[in-house]
Amino acid sequence: QVQLVESGGGLVQAGGSLRLSCAGSGRTFSGYAMGWFRQAPGKEREFVAGISWTGGITYDAGSMKGRFTISRDNAKNTIYLQMNNLKPEDTAVYYCAARLGAVQIPGHLYGYWGQGIQVTVSS
Repeated sequence: QVQLVESGGGLVQAGGSLRLSCAGSGRTFSGYAMGWFRQAPGKEREFVAGISWTGGITYDAGSMKGRFTISRDNAKNTIYLQMNNLKPEDTAVYYCAARLGAVQIPGHLYGYWGQGIQVTVSS
């Protein structure tokens, strides 16, 4: 069965760093774009970053520019999100997602989702 599993979350102080990983299994993800989304309690899910199959095209939300970097290792069916200079407002459940085709920002265009992983940034 197709599965995406996030790892690498946890508690970090403001200004610190974390690297999230998302490992896919159950199928080949050839041709799939992948992305990261997040959702805080009481807030809507929002796009964080996306990456094309080749890794040649990446997108990130404006609030994360210069702080978050998305990358992928297709041999491992894994994507990463390097998060630097974390802020309390980054606290959320982070979700990995995949879709066949190009990177898109709206979450409803992604067909596969992980269960999410908590990232908590303390002040």
